[in-house]
Amino acid sequence: MRTLAILTFTSLDGVMQAPVMPEEDPSGGFKSAGWARPFWTEVMAMVAQEAMAEPYDLLLGRRTYDIFSGKASPQESAENEQMRDARKYVATTHPEDADWNNTIPLTDDVPVRIARLKREDGPLLQVHGSWNLIQTLLAHDLIDEFRLWTFPVLLGSGKRLFNAGATARRLSLIRSGTTPNGVVMGIYRPDNGPKH
Repeated sequence: MRTLAILTFTSLDGVMQAPVMPEEDPSGGFKSAGWARPFWTEVMAMVAQEAMAEPYDLLLGRRTYDIFSGKASPQESAENEQMRDARKYVATTHPEDADWNNTIPLTDDVPVRIARLKREDGPLLQVHGSWNLIQTLLAHDLIDEFRLWTFPVLLGSGKRLFNAGATARRLSLIRSGTTPNGVVMGIYRPDNGPKH
């Protein structure tokens, strides 16, 4: 069995849309893109230590996949050696141009395919960004761990991690921490989630 974890940056009011770059996700006329930038160096040092040290495969929505692979913005690509070498599962309707190293497109029955991936042996499945995909994972109760970094910023509007339709449930805090510039890390698991 594999654990599926989401790694998400949110504002204090729960917005996860476009934390770093304007071109990440301007949908809905979002005007606050780049809100996480002033905190970036300290946060990424913590992320590397707390969430990127163990082996993982990536599970990504198409927009995040394009950003990470450099298709959307090569000069800002989040690609590094670990991500480049990881197996990448991408939910997409355009598999023909999902050609980044070690990519496996998921084109139909995405929740069923992901549930099947979780039953296989292998490393952690880690989701970065990917708001639409996360909503699907939440709706199908496929998330085993929530790795959240909450920034001391209020945005007022934008895509929120937990929409109004989110299912009520209790989570257990596994680990927490803070950066000197005020970002709070909380790693949670559903009370009935797997332990690893």
